[in-house]
Amino acid sequence: MKEFNFSGFSKLTRPERLRRLRELGALTAEDVKFLENGAPVDIQIAEHFIENVIGFLQMPLGVATNFVIDGQAKVIPMAVEETSIIAAASKTAKWVRENGEIQTSIEGHSVIGQIQIAKVKNWPRLNEYIHSHKNELIEIANRDVAHGLKSRGGGVSDIQLRTVARGDGRENHIDNGEMAVIHVLVDPVDAMGANIVNQVCEYLKTPIEAATGEGVTMCILSNLVDTKVTRARVIMRGLDSDLMERIAEASLFAHQDPYRATTNNKGVLNGIDPILIATGNDWRAVEAGVHAYAARDGRYRTITRWTVNNNELHGEFVAPVIVGIVGGVTRLHPMARMCLRLLDVQSANDLSRICAAVGLVQNLGALRALTTVGIIEGHMKLHIRNLSLGAGATESEMPYVQRRLEEILAMTKRISLSHAVDALRELRSHSGGEARP
Repeated sequence: MKEFNFSGFSKLTRPERLRRLRELGALTAEDVKFLENGAPVDIQIAEHFIENVIGFLQMPLGVATNFVIDGQAKVIPMAVEETSIIAAASKTAKWVRENGEIQTSIEGHSVIGQIQIAKVKNWPRLNEYIHSHKNELIEIANRDVAHGLKSRGGGVSDIQLRTVARGDGRENHIDNGEMAVIHVLVDPVDAMGANIVNQVCEYLKTPIEAATGEGVTMCILSNLVDTKVTRARVIMRGLDSDLMERIAEASLFAHQDPYRATTNNKGVLNGIDPILIATGNDWRAVEAGVHAYAARDGRYRTITRWTVNNNELHGEFVAPVIVGIVGGVTRLHPMARMCLRLLDVQSANDLSRICAAVGLVQNLGALRALTTVGIIEGHMKLHIRNLSLGAGATESEMPYVQRRLEEILAMTKRISLSHAVDALRELRSHSGGEARP
């Protein structure tokens, strides 16, 4: 296993962090130079992404450390604005590395496209055509549209006919109040797959309409991909039995109560979304799929579970995490390309498994904090610098304001921007104005 020594990494200055990552082989000399120069991106690149471009919104990019996933040490790039996410991920990953292991897997390989026929004229004819001509439809779709995917081992693999109740009270003797939905299953290989799936469905619309006499209403991919699910597992050994029981009880609470499940899953996505953003992936699509999967049995539940088995703490993440490492932003944005190199992923499945593992570890860190010291103390300690800056403190004034806020937090268990403003006012009243170095 490739080892990464991150001892004292969080205490280093930014130039020292870059130098350490270069020494570890996580960044190239070109990457370091790019970052040292402020990671400039040509505004013309943005013109290829969206409309009416006026500039870029920069997001802080950091790295989570101490992760060992499937026996491989990983440096995790995370683009995020929220205090404590990267620190919590790194701290918990170290705890897992010292007391357990992370294992991941992928079940299934296909994403889903949908062809909807809202009002079916002849169900027997439609059903007979789809089932008897399925292989022909798959063949022409792979030949004429998905040939690139097919050549790389992917492409259209199956076509299925479903019925969906209209539920609008407009039932009649012809359609029995049901619409037809044709599912087209496509293996996108290392792409996220949205564009190619939509193209395949639009292409198949014509032969289906011509042969059946039905009118296709719409063609679109689905972000609920229960045909391709990512799993991550954490096993922890030698922990305090009371702590394990507390974490298991907190997990049960999240599984049973949708109000708690929502916040639990948001915490999991705290670990996943920053990786998606850093690598140029569609985090909105992943979030939609995760939340839909969490509610697949008709009740919203957590996508992670923690249990105690044979004096071990077992955690599991199960949800679709559909990502890509080719095409779109992942190919065009220099920061996204650099982050993919930093992760050293060889396939979209590799990236999906890393996201699931980090999300599960992030969840473990949150549950550990919630069931011991509480979520506020650790988060607010890291938030102190933001409050100091928000109050208008200069670099020379920061140490005093931060120290004063730490004292207030220790005494009252809470701090706010007003506390930072008061501390800064107090400092300046004693120094006769803005403190100078």
